[in-house]
Amino acid sequence: MAPPGTLDRTPPPFFRQGASARSQLALCAALAVFLMVADHRLQITQPLRATLATILLPLQHAALWPARLLDTLGDYGSGLGEAVAQNAALRQRLTAQSEAITRAARLEAENAELRALMGLRPAVPPDTVQAEVLFEAADRYSRKVMIDRGSLAGITLAAPVIHEAGLVGQVTRVYPWSAEVTLLQDQQISVPVLNQRTRQRGVAFGDGAEDAGMELRFVAANADVQVGDELVTSGLDAVYPPGLPVARVARVERQAETSFARIELAPVASADGRRHVLVLPIKPRSVDKAEQGVKGDRPEKADKAGKAESAEKADTGPRTP
Repeated sequence: MAPPGTLDRTPPPFFRQGASARSQLALCAALAVFLMVADHRLQITQPLRATLATILLPLQHAALWPARLLDTLGDYGSGLGEAVAQNAALRQRLTAQSEAITRAARLEAENAELRALMGLRPAVPPDTVQAEVLFEAADRYSRKVMIDRGSLAGITLAAPVIHEAGLVGQVTRVYPWSAEVTLLQDQQISVPVLNQRTRQRGVAFGDGAEDAGMELRFVAANADVQVGDELVTSGLDAVYPPGLPVARVARVERQAETSFARIELAPVASADGRRHVLVLPIKPRSVDKAEQGVKGDRPEKADKAGKAESAEKADTGPRTP
């Protein structure tokens, strides 16, 4: 008890003891068992459980949001990495396929070109040399290409170079394993030609211009030349075989103040994009034999002419009646 004169009004210790801990535990256990049995039998706590679930649902979603965000970011990162890797693989595959398509197209064009050249084999001499164009000469003022055959393969200077479309150019320099070919468009090239329509001869020159054409020079202004006329080699120079297609007449310009017409030609055989050509051999002319033949024929022809003249005078001389 509190000493006298104090204001302590707490109950005595007997009333403050209450139930013991074991009693409280037993009471709680019995209450829990009762509630479990009652909930199982009668579903007493179902409305309470539903109410609590409804109230706690936003809190559950809020608690799960960071985990879902991390999962989403992880999925996005892994998906982005897979997409980048797949894109790189597809690009590499597309590049390989593009290279394969380009290589196939190049091989197809090369095979077509080779088949066309093989078709020319029966019409060309047997000692014709097949060559491959290596590169174009790095000179803007000339039109020349290099081929992979030289003197060791039988290439000679001034040999004509052709492909299936016609005459391409002429060999101007020969090395052991390569040769230089000057194209028809070069201003140093001149080719004796024959007009297929009129059978008129002329000389075609390379104009050396950027458009890579040719000109038919020294043709009278009133000559019968029309656009579209086909010109072939005449064979008079004994370098180019006769009948090789050279060019077509692209433009005819006649001016009154000049005595010659300006005739522009378009070559029919271009070396652009071509990889294979044929180099024809040169058959040298026997100039001495020709001159000897001409000299040997002259006395015989003079004797025949003299005899014919004497016989004519004898026949036409005065006769006695």
